[in-house]
Amino acid sequence: MAKEKGSLSIHSENIFPIIKKWLYSDHDIFIRELISNSCDAITKLEKLKNLGEISITDDLPYKVEVIVDDKNKTLTFKDNGLGMTDEEVKKYINQIAFSGAEDFLNKYKDKTNDDQIIGHFGLGFYSAFMVAEKVEINTKSYLEDYTPVKWTCEGGTEFEMENGSKSERGTEIVLHIGEDGKDFLNEYNVRTTIEKYCSFMPYEIFLTNPNKEPDKDEDGNIIVKELKALNTVNPLYAKKPNECTDEEYKEFYRKTFMDFKEPLFWIHLNMDYPFNLKGILYFPRFNHEFDNMEGQIKLYNNQVFVADNIKEVIPEFLLLLKGVIDCPDIPLNVSRSFLQNDGFVKKISTYISKKVADKLNSLYNTERTTYENFWDDINPFIKFGCLKDESFQEKVKDILLYKSTENKYLTLNEYLEANKEKHENKVYYVSDEKQQAQYIKMFRDHNMEAVILEHNIDNPFISQLEMKQKDIKFVRIDADLTETMKEDGQETNEEETKTLVETLENAFKKALNKDSLKLQLESLKQEDISAIIILPEESRRMQEMSKMYGMYGLDASMFESGETLLLNKKNELVQYIINNADKEDKTEDIKLFCEQLYDLAMLSHKPLSPDAMTAFIGRSNLILKKLI
Repeated sequence: MAKEKGSLSIHSENIFPIIKKWLYSDHDIFIRELISNSCDAITKLEKLKNLGEISITDDLPYKVEVIVDDKNKTLTFKDNGLGMTDEEVKKYINQIAFSGAEDFLNKYKDKTNDDQIIGHFGLGFYSAFMVAEKVEINTKSYLEDYTPVKWTCEGGTEFEMENGSKSERGTEIVLHIGEDGKDFLNEYNVRTTIEKYCSFMPYEIFLTNPNKEPDKDEDGNIIVKELKALNTVNPLYAKKPNECTDEEYKEFYRKTFMDFKEPLFWIHLNMDYPFNLKGILYFPRFNHEFDNMEGQIKLYNNQVFVADNIKEVIPEFLLLLKGVIDCPDIPLNVSRSFLQNDGFVKKISTYISKKVADKLNSLYNTERTTYENFWDDINPFIKFGCLKDESFQEKVKDILLYKSTENKYLTLNEYLEANKEKHENKVYYVSDEKQQAQYIKMFRDHNMEAVILEHNIDNPFISQLEMKQKDIKFVRIDADLTETMKEDGQETNEEETKTLVETLENAFKKALNKDSLKLQLESLKQEDISAIIILPEESRRMQEMSKMYGMYGLDASMFESGETLLLNKKNELVQYIINNADKEDKTEDIKLFCEQLYDLAMLSHKPLSPDAMTAFIGRSNLILKKLI
């Protein structure tokens, strides 16, 4: 066989069913595509007018009208843009994937920019066939010497073209809705779809229904209402930051996200080089549970909605925020629903991350008090960013705050400096203020403070910090007893202490039926403290890890490590147990005291199990009866 060269051929009868069924993931996108085409038609007309290429005598405002006619089962899209000649219909409609927008840009590339031209691929029009059995185009060109055109296609590859009757400049596309699109004969569905995809289109969009009964007053007179556009043609994010007021930012937030809680603050993105990007990111008031945080970043391309929360563009940790980002330079696929794999997208993500870090640093350096007031709400987001993005972590590491048990907001360096004489390079923290109230009181009584880390994200966050700063160790407040809390100047007899510990261990093990109980005896400065539970930080973290591994069916027992019961030698109740542990007539009281002291200590350490709590309440009632 002789060697041959040639070009691949594409038959429309083969590709058309694919376009109709598989080009777009969501059928409602056809509304976005047809309105986008209408806006492009107006944009091109306006650009030609501004270039002096044409002269338009009428001064009618530019607009797009969508007409829902449920009786006749049609959905119509009208614009007063530049319209089409018969040759242009043949070129842009009859040739699938021949983009009129691209053709326009190529023709005028030296005279205009493409900032407001939406179309690129020449396929948006055909999305109409996802819901329509028949599509009609009635169009009249702005060029006066051309006859209006009517084009009809009934969902296949056959079409009809003839002279039309349209008298005004522009294009009208009539969709005869089939069974697959009957939901779009509902005015509410069409309205919500327009609001979803077209909220910031550059020309006013109106929705009408010729079959809708007009509103009337008490006397039966028709109430004439001004038709309102469904979109905002000049969205706030498209303006320069110095042109926007705080109230406008808040109103934009309320309207866009239907959130009536005021945002904490916001960042206005406005960049022209090396890529075009505009937007506003809002920091909402977060819930305290990290798992329940849900943000919403709306991504737009030339004021056309593309998607929510696209991770390729928006750094993952910023998806917790709410905002709008519009970037005409984002490389999209044919259906404008997904991003192409492009290194350019990574640059956008990096830029956004940097702008957020810059804003946080600016707040910290110039409005420290305001920054501290925000901290409780924004700290989970910042910590998440540190875990996910090393570059972001490097930019904000010096402005990370820690709320202390004395209600102060300190950086890590400030905390370490203030407490260096008491516990050098140790950061004591609280994970539950109510649960660990006794430990906090002990710290306060000894003029010490801890930081509050009570969020789910704090455990992985402090682990990361310890890896990066090897000389710093985070220790929960119940992990150890500091030397400051022990009685000074007491001579200890090791043999005596060993005997006392054995006596107490025997009493508690017998009362609690816990042979594995660990017990420690110390003389504390505070005599009113009888017992506390201590658990070394490493052991506690391993226990938490065991719970995580247990979720996946792995053996958690390899990580198990028990708590230590620390008894205060100076406390009267502890002394009572020591002095009466061997007396038979005190056996019942010793058992009662041991159980109660253990549970009291455990209550300040972690919640009791249901059975243990029931026993504790019953025992407390019994002790009260003995006092009667």
